Amino acid sequence: MTSHESDRLSPLHDAHQAAGASFTDFAGWQMPVRYSSDLAEHHAVRDAAGLFDLSHMAEIVVLGPEAGAALDYALAGKLSAIGIDQAKYSLLLSRSGGIVDDLVVYRTGEDRYMVVANAANRYQVVEELRARTAPFDAEVFDESDDIALIAVQGPAALSILSATPGFAIEGGSYDGDDVAARLDGLKYYWSIPALYEGHPVLIARTGYTGEDGFELYLAPDNAPQLWDALLEAGAEQGLVPAGLASRDTLRLEAGMPLYGHELGLDTYPAQAGLGRVVNLAKDTDFVGRAASEDGPDAEAPVLVGLMGHGKRAARAGYPVYATSETDGGDASVGVVTSGALSPTIGVPIAMAYVAPRYARPGTELHVDIRGNRLGYTVTALPFYSRKKR
Repeated sequence: MTSHESDRLSPLHDAHQAAGASFTDFAGWQMPVRYSSDLAEHHAVRDAAGLFDLSHMAEIVVLGPEAGAALDYALAGKLSAIGIDQAKYSLLLSRSGGIVDDLVVYRTGEDRYMVVANAANRYQVVEELRARTAPFDAEVFDESDDIALIAVQGPAALSILSATPGFAIEGGSYDGDDVAARLDGLKYYWSIPALYEGHPVLIARTGYTGEDGFELYLAPDNAPQLWDALLEAGAEQGLVPAGLASRDTLRLEAGMPLYGHELGLDTYPAQAGLGRVVNLAKDTDFVGRAASEDGPDAEAPVLVGLMGHGKRAARAGYPVYATSETDGGDASVGVVTSGALSPTIGVPIAMAYVAPRYARPGTELHVDIRGNRLGYTVTALPFYSRKKR
């Protein structure tokens, strides 16, 4: 990353400042960490809806007659098999089987895919995709600077988006009832091309909070108008702007891994509970296939959920211990990767990698929190699941 890219601003930066946001550096971007309080924003998403600026994410287009085949080789899943307008979660693996990045891939045309990568991994993902797709009749374009991303997440997300004027679904009209019906029928991990005030926007029913919601991809110049319109339309329904801090506790409750915490180059997908994402049944080779077939060592640590008994939260990097010397002695049996006091459940929760013998739900463990070993119970993920409506 060059020096002039080390303090990038979102196209919505002025709106965040006007709303009183506090900012943090995230992968070289100044992004809102909170507006009011982490707790209030978290509860808003669980009870009504939150509005997130995700414009720091990377969007990379793979285009050409062999784009699907190229991605089948480059990624762990079979992307050529998804339908037009469908999305799929996938992994970019190293040749040794570790995770370079986790991604969402949208098929936006017969020969066109959009890969959404983590901001911190943008340039590495672009480089890897270009190298891996080189033998195929396909081209890779980094369109990250030309795309803004806004997410509406929460049980009121559909109602709010439907009530926002200015939308037209491609092939349809600006009639609010028609837009609402089309959005209501949009399935999870599918997208639909649309217009907002005459400008293209891709509306996807995806998210990272454990709630229903939509992510909207559009040109940066059009993002401020849409942001304001969504807030105005959602005001009566409890929509609030939400920052990265609440996004982190929301995804933790939902048991969703975060790159750099639960996922990394030293992690096999199977260790993180993502073995199903690696499609060993597809009839083509892909980068990392041989290592994935071998899999991790039988004693390699695995990802688990932990639920605490008190009020003190474990944090990333805190060591995990067995409960008695006869069950492991004084040696650490794992390490916490993410942790917080759950706003929804009201107790400390964490994700951690532990030795397989300690991974069974119900196992009692200790986490060293600033010199005190406090009790935590291994708990099946996710900690929170929304009620299906």
